[in-house]
Amino acid sequence: MAAALSINSIDLHYGAAQALKGISLTCQPGKITAVLGRNGVGKSSTLRAITGINHLSAGDITFGEEVLKRTPPYKRARMGIGYVPQGREIFPLLTVKENLETGYAGLARSERNVPEYIFELFPVLKSMLGRRGGDLSGGQQQQLAIGRALVTRPKVLVLDEPTEGIQPSIIKDIGRALQFLRDEKGMTILLVEQFLDFCREIADDIYVMDRGEIMHTGPASDLDLPDVRKHLMV
Repeated sequence: MAAALSINSIDLHYGAAQALKGISLTCQPGKITAVLGRNGVGKSSTLRAITGINHLSAGDITFGEEVLKRTPPYKRARMGIGYVPQGREIFPLLTVKENLETGYAGLARSERNVPEYIFELFPVLKSMLGRRGGDLSGGQQQQLAIGRALVTRPKVLVLDEPTEGIQPSIIKDIGRALQFLRDEKGMTILLVEQFLDFCREIADDIYVMDRGEIMHTGPASDLDLPDVRKHLMV
């Protein structure tokens, strides 16, 4: 089976500064892949390259049978790449319902609805549909950001540090949701994380980054290896 998402020897620069150096990784269909590393090693830059926010200096990204050269972000979203950015970036003055409906933009008119399973995963969203996004707690906003991405009917869900600043009970809810999306919906999931226990519990495969390069690739159980941990220590 072809990989749902494949990154092939990509470089990325911000001006004269090189953020990514020959990054290659593969997200297998129906699996959770985690990218780990300290702050500033290029994890978020990798996701911004995948979603088309930043242009590559070299290499390419393939999604299904398509090579994503300079495909703009909105077209990648329509192709099935759902993005949950770091910091959530919900619309604070829009209601929960309106935030979810922003996911309709790339959908056919017949698909413009919120799938019921989103409310089953995150019941708090259904009970707060009329509340403004900015009035939600950080954990509730994270659930809203994931729900909004799921409204777009993604084939691949890309998440940037979904556990950052979130209370433990909601981290567990998010973990269960991602496992459900993998196991029951067959969704391919790529997440950037620093929370090792979370990744060990839910991820299938891990990539460890340091200074803009991939230093280790393997199963999630490799997080217990000293050679892997040395790249994750502050």
